[in-house]
Amino acid sequence: MARYNAWQNDGLRKLLPQMDVADLIQERGAFFGSIMKTVNHLLWGDQVWLSRFGYPISVLKTADRGVDVTKTASEWAAERFRTDAAIKLWSLGLKAVDLTGDLVWTNTLGVRNSEKTWVCATHFFNHQTHHRGQVHAMLTAAGQTLPDTDLTYLPQEQ
Repeated sequence: MARYNAWQNDGLRKLLPQMDVADLIQERGAFFGSIMKTVNHLLWGDQVWLSRFGYPISVLKTADRGVDVTKTASEWAAERFRTDAAIKLWSLGLKAVDLTGDLVWTNTLGVRNSEKTWVCATHFFNHQTHHRGQVHAMLTAAGQTLPDTDLTYLPQEQ
């Protein structure tokens, strides 16, 4: 799933910096509103979850669920590349035993949580797919064409 995540984000990293800023920040009725806010939330969420899993990554500072962590599509693309590399490294180092037991963390609202680690890892990848689906719909509505998203088309070299 880490390879799939990086593959899909690579397409966004190539497309978003070429788009007009107005299209990226336009409110489109999605949960986070705009394309830019949604990709920022996803970037930030990935960093937060990696840090919860114990991976040493700097989490970008934000005021509200990550929607403002980068200001431009180019800045986002650079951070996305760095974060996707970290996700791949983290996943390559995982062993089955790493997904057993409970993960305990305090969320961004200060609430302490505990859940099975494997459930958290599943959520991590599902969260990415969920929000990228929203981004895909917004990009389609903005007149953009994206490559295939089917897992069966994942290139082997990713």
